Amino acid sequence: MGRTGRETESAKRMLRREFLAVRNTLTADDVREAARALARHALELPELARARTVAAYVSVGTEPGTLPLLDALRARGVRVLLPVLLPDNDLDWGVYAGESSLTRVRHSGRMALLEPAGERLGPHAVTEADVVLLPGLAVDARGMRLGRGGGSYDRVLARLEAADAHPARVVLLYDTEVVEHVPEEGHDRPVQAVVTPPGVRRFS
Repeated sequence: MGRTGRETESAKRMLRREFLAVRNTLTADDVREAARALARHALELPELARARTVAAYVSVGTEPGTLPLLDALRARGVRVLLPVLLPDNDLDWGVYAGESSLTRVRHSGRMALLEPAGERLGPHAVTEADVVLLPGLAVDARGMRLGRGGGSYDRVLARLEAADAHPARVVLLYDTEVVEHVPEEGHDRPVQAVVTPPGVRRFS
């Protein structure tokens, strides 16, 4: 990584700390209320209305809540894929079968994650998705997403590209996390839309 790469990664780390600090001030009621609004707006997306398979994730802590959306998609008959974190930070996938089917898994050095308890489908299962819902900490006016820094979703996006798969990429955030600019690196890819509690914003 050259000097510019080091500076970009340093800037990303600083921004991550700032956004996480704001999230940590949210109450459980704030998170629940935002989750209901996120689900309502996300379900109006034409891409989700057409989707037969959606790759999503289970929010934890003060992340924008996803469970109401996962349950609504499943009620529509959508096949919802959820990630399983592998030791090398890559992601395997399993099918969401309701909240009771989730298992709390503590990974080394990370907060506990909620993962599907059923059959593992393999890392390439994500290439079957019509929509990929991405976690993040911010998105800018170009649709560039600031992730949490683990690299798991960089691998997912690279795998989709290698398979010539083109699902809609959507990030779920709080409204204060839509900003003018986030630092980017060569492997970063833009999203098509961001869903926040007030509504949806699309990027060209």
